Amino acid sequence: MSDNSSRVPTNRLSRFSGLATLAGKVAGGMLAEGARQLARGNRPSGKSMLLTPANIKRVADQLSHMRGAAMKMGQLLSMDAGDILPAELTELLARLRANANPMPAKQLSQVLRQELGEQWQQHFADFSFKPMAAASIGQVHQAYHDNGDKLAVKIQYPGIKASIDSDVDNVAYLLKISGLIPAEVEYQSLLNEARHQLKNEADYLKEASYLQRYRQYLISDDAYLMPTVYPQLSTANILVMSYVAGDPIESLQSAPQAERDKVLGLMFSLFFRELFEFNLVQTDPNFANYLYNRQSQQLVLLDFGACRDYSEQISNGYQALFASACDNDLAGMEQALTKIGFFSQNILAAQKTAVLKLVELACEPLRQSKPFDFGNSDLAFRLREAGTALSMKQNYWHSPPADALFLHRKIAGLYLLAAKLGARVNVRQLLEPYLHQTDTEQEVYA
Repeated sequence: MSDNSSRVPTNRLSRFSGLATLAGKVAGGMLAEGARQLARGNRPSGKSMLLTPANIKRVADQLSHMRGAAMKMGQLLSMDAGDILPAELTELLARLRANANPMPAKQLSQVLRQELGEQWQQHFADFSFKPMAAASIGQVHQAYHDNGDKLAVKIQYPGIKASIDSDVDNVAYLLKISGLIPAEVEYQSLLNEARHQLKNEADYLKEASYLQRYRQYLISDDAYLMPTVYPQLSTANILVMSYVAGDPIESLQSAPQAERDKVLGLMFSLFFRELFEFNLVQTDPNFANYLYNRQSQQLVLLDFGACRDYSEQISNGYQALFASACDNDLAGMEQALTKIGFFSQNILAAQKTAVLKLVELACEPLRQSKPFDFGNSDLAFRLREAGTALSMKQNYWHSPPADALFLHRKIAGLYLLAAKLGARVNVRQLLEPYLHQTDTEQEVYA
C-alpha cells in the first residue's frame, strides 16, 4: 500500500472541520502574505495573496485527503472557471492532484466486508490491496475472478454519499469567504446541479446501467472498447468490471501523427454521436477516462459515472448552433443559444454580442473543411482571453444552463487533449452528417 494512504473522514463534523480548518489557514496565509508585501512597500492584490505556494499546497493536500464531493467540486469548478470564476481562484483549484490519497488497507477491508459479506474473498481468486488508481470518489483495484477473468474493482470511499450535501455547502462557504467571487454572481444553481451530478456519480449501479447502454449503442462499432459489468458482484458502492488493457492517452504524444489524428477523430466522432444520436453524453473530460489499445487499435472508454441524458430540445439547439456557426450566421446562433437556455438573465446588447463572439470563436474548428491543427493553434489562449474580457471588461458574470455547462466542459476537454497531442482533425467532416439532419432522422436513432 502506498505510503500516502490516509483514512477517509466519514462523518459530517470531521469533514466540515477539515474544510473550515482549510479556509482558516488559507485566509491566514493571505493575511500573512499581505502583511509581508506591505512591509516591502508593495500594494498586495487578492491574486498575489491567495496564490502563494503554501496556500496552493494546503488546498490540494486537504482536498486530496478529504476526497469525495469536496475534491470533485474543486475539479469541477476548475474546469468550468471560464464561465463564472475569476482566473486566480481557477488557478488555485486547478492545482488539485489527479490522484487522491488511497484508503488504508484496514478501511478498505471494512468496505469490502460491508458490501460483499464477511467472506468477500470467496468471490475472487486473487485480490490486490494496492490500488491501480485513487480518485475523488473511489479507488480501483486489480483482481481475478474464480474463472480466471482479470477484473477491475472500483470501490467507493466510505461515507462519500452521505457527505455530498454538506461537502457542497462547505465548498460554497469556502468560495464565499475567499471574497474573489463578485456578490452579484449567482452560482447556487451550479452548486445544486453539481450536487445532483455527484449523487449520480456515487451510485455505481447507475454507472453500470450507463456502461451497458453505451455497450448497446456501440455494439456494431469495433473502434471502441469498453469493460463488461459483473452485476452479480456489483453494488451501489462497488463496481466490478472486466479489466481492459491500454496505454494512457497522454502517452500518444510520441506516437506517429496519423495515430494521434485517428484517436482524436474517434473521440470527436463519438461526441457527435453522443449528442445527436444517443442523447446521452459522458461529460467528464478527465484524460484518465480514456486509454488506447495499440494491439487492437481501439479507443478504450473507462468511466461512465458522469453521464448525462440530453433532451431533443438541447440536441436540436446545438445542431442549429453548429450549423449557424459554420455558416457565420450570428442571428441563427443567437436563436439557437436562446433555445438552449442562454440569455435568460438580464443582459445588455454589447454583452450578448460578446457571448456570441465567444461561441463563434469556440466553433472555429467546425468552420474549416480541412483538418484543424490543434497543436499549432492558439485557440485555447484566445478563448481564455475572450472569456476573461467578457467577465471583467464587459462586467458580465453569467452562469449558463447546466446542460450547456457540462457539455462545454466536454468540448473544452477534447480541445485540450487534441492540443496536447498535437492532433489534426477534420472536425467539420465528422460533424457534417448531423448539420442538416431532420427531426425525423433523429427519432430513428432514438
